[in-house]
Amino acid sequence: MPRTDRFLDIRRDPDSDELLARGGDSEAHSVLQRAGFIAVVRVHETYHRAPTGLTQDNENRLAADAVARLRAIGYHVDCDKDFDTDARPASYLPLGSSVAHLAERIREAATTDEAADALTELTAAHDGILTALEEVLTATADFHDGLGQAPDPYTARRLRDLADEHLRVIRTDLAHTRNRLADRHAPHPGRSTCTGEVPATERERSAACACPPPPSTLPAPPPPVAAGLRR
Repeated sequence: MPRTDRFLDIRRDPDSDELLARGGDSEAHSVLQRAGFIAVVRVHETYHRAPTGLTQDNENRLAADAVARLRAIGYHVDCDKDFDTDARPASYLPLGSSVAHLAERIREAATTDEAADALTELTAAHDGILTALEEVLTATADFHDGLGQAPDPYTARRLRDLADEHLRVIRTDLAHTRNRLADRHAPHPGRSTCTGEVPATERERSAACACPPPPSTLPAPPPPVAAGLRR
């Protein structure tokens, strides 16, 4: 059975004439956002709409670009004929994939040193990821300072508060966690790798390895007989 989250519809709503995209998983939603769509989060659904203020020609180009990007990475997209396209642009790993790779490194880490090395990329004082994120928040706040609408100064203050307070707490806690791991120099007891070697203190030299055997599992008992079936 095909996965329903690999299917999307990109069409104009027949009643409102809005350009809407529905369906897909989180990866598809990221593609839609990079194409220019805006997420609308409801209680039972997340769909995407075109930004306000676009001409119909610009909306058509935005939709066609989204259709091309999604089909290029294997999504099935039903769309209005104005958006249909044979274009298949090259796809590249997004910047976030490099950060997600750190999570994989931590999941595979067999020692505290390996986990600390991965966290260092986040917490490095000069060029760590969290330092760069603080710069992005500050730059976005500076951008809002000069936009000229009434809510913009509030948005700027809110972004600076995120950088100065919330992000600082995250960075401080992660830095302490990284430092504690770096000081331990210990293997993870649940992730040690068996080398098959027999230690020199082992009296029985024919042993294949010194690891304890895996725990045996008892067979599951048969299901109880229903009372109505007993004679």
